[in-house]
Amino acid sequence: MSRTPPTLSNRALNRALLARQMLLTRVNLPVLDVIEHLVGMQAQDPQSPYFGLWTRIAGFRPEDLSRVILEKQAIRLALMRSTIHLASSRDSMGLRSLVQTVQESVLKHSFGKYMTDVDTHAVAEAGRALVETKPLTFSELGERLNKQWPQVESAALAAAVRVLVPLVQVPPRGIWGKSGQAVHTTIEAWIGTLPFTQWTIEDLIMRYLAAFGPATIQDIQVWSGLTRLNEIIEQLRPKLIFFHDDRGNELLRRTGSSSRLFLLMALYPEYGR
Repeated sequence: MSRTPPTLSNRALNRALLARQMLLTRVNLPVLDVIEHLVGMQAQDPQSPYFGLWTRIAGFRPEDLSRVILEKQAIRLALMRSTIHLASSRDSMGLRSLVQTVQESVLKHSFGKYMTDVDTHAVAEAGRALVETKPLTFSELGERLNKQWPQVESAALAAAVRVLVPLVQVPPRGIWGKSGQAVHTTIEAWIGTLPFTQWTIEDLIMRYLAAFGPATIQDIQVWSGLTRLNEIIEQLRPKLIFFHDDRGNELLRRTGSSSRLFLLMALYPEYGR
């Protein structure tokens, strides 16, 4: 006989999210571990991850993050929703491949009318060669590609490369106390032989729930930009625990070694005070 999933109040959900986000109390974990737990951090503003990590890590210093960026263990690139995120280098390529369709959708919506009858594969390969020779701004990249495709707006050409080639923004941008334009090269050229983690959509969902759950399917889709995840969620049900919010929406949370802690945070908000 199936049991009705427990209902979580808004406050309980708030406490559970704060716990999973490491925002109830600072943790004693390495910078890279926290970045990977969060499945990357939004970084349109190059300085914002520094404040996010200071909020979460006991004794955090800006140079702790600057060091892992300079050592190429963490990079800034377009990931979920085609926005700039700070992610670990070993996670970056796997994440990027999973959200490729989202990137392409953004390109089509923003620049599709400019790319009619253009061989985008040729544009991508020409752009790759340029940025691997010397890191470039998007303005510089577009201007150079425009010499080969003069009938296409330079911004559209640069955007096509950004979508079809995994690009990383290189320092000094993103380094604490430094400034610089956003210049780009490929992930492969920047981090060389460092190993990549292989990702599946199932991995992405489970990693998201570890950092953001309990959450609805819609929450996952809004965060990632991906759609039609219901079928995959159905396959994952044996690995998930279910709740409802006070509006009747189904909430998902992954099982795991920390399950009891976060269940306590959710059901007994005072536990995390």
